[in-house]
Amino acid sequence: MQRLNPAERLAQASGAAGNGAARSGAPKSGPPRKGPAKVKPATAADWVSGARLRTLPLAIAPVALGTGAAIVATGPGVFYPERALLALVVALCLQIGVNYANDYSDGVRGTDAHRVGPARLTGSGAARPAVVLSVALAFFALAALAGLALVLMTQQWWLLLVGAAAIGAAWLYTGGKKPYGYFGLGELFVFVFFGLVATLGTTYVQAGTINTESWLGAVGIGLVACAVLMVNNLRDRETDKKAGKRTLAVLIGNVASRVVFCVFLLAPFGIALFFTIFYPLAYFTFFVLLLALPACLITVTAKTSRELILALQLTSLAALGYGVLLGLAFAL
Repeated sequence: MQRLNPAERLAQASGAAGNGAARSGAPKSGPPRKGPAKVKPATAADWVSGARLRTLPLAIAPVALGTGAAIVATGPGVFYPERALLALVVALCLQIGVNYANDYSDGVRGTDAHRVGPARLTGSGAARPAVVLSVALAFFALAALAGLALVLMTQQWWLLLVGAAAIGAAWLYTGGKKPYGYFGLGELFVFVFFGLVATLGTTYVQAGTINTESWLGAVGIGLVACAVLMVNNLRDRETDKKAGKRTLAVLIGNVASRVVFCVFLLAPFGIALFFTIFYPLAYFTFFVLLLALPACLITVTAKTSRELILALQLTSLAALGYGVLLGLAFAL
């Protein structure tokens, strides 16, 4: 006979008593049962929070840097503001779209059930999954329309394939049957699409070519973007591990993740140092270290998720500063 623990015996006894009362028609004793607590519907502020505004510098920075590199390639006084603006719309809409898509996919998988960061729309039950998915797809559609406008302006039809790949990669990060974000490949995606593709693409649609400034700048901003993702995943490492989400932070461990974060964030300043040989204004990029160094110190010593959230915010601002200041160094 299977031995029951005290809690199981109590539950069995309560069930038997309840069944007996039901059969006899006797009223049940005790207070009426309460259903699960209702979650308040998502407010406008919740939807804005779901867009994860702190990640938007990752969309602005490569466009600013790529535009500066394009001005170098086309020569002084040549600037295509409408193309730069459309490139910015593409980058911003893709970033917001992937944020909502991540909210949806992690929510329906149950990955966000025990997250330690801000509550998500799907995981918290504040918004229906179908609605969150529709919003994500709407932003992907806006990105596609802005990209199509760029293709019509440049007549470079092969760029449609690049745009399709970017949208597909954004969705498959946490969506689909085997999302690559669950297998430690998130940083690779961020480096390629929010570093190389965003920067090089911005330069190409304005200048029709890609120069050294764009290539090296893309590598630098891509590494900073990887640092943003790393510190975000470091914050969620324990809950991701329990949920089966094997991010790079989960795979390499706590200490190594902190070291890799510092490498990601500080290595781009070596690229900035190289550019000071040709662009004296590139020295101003080193003011970004006022954000990057505290972010590294906080990340290395952090013991709470709140500290890592602060490091995430500083790193996002560092990405923006790096892209804008280096882009201005090229343009001016």
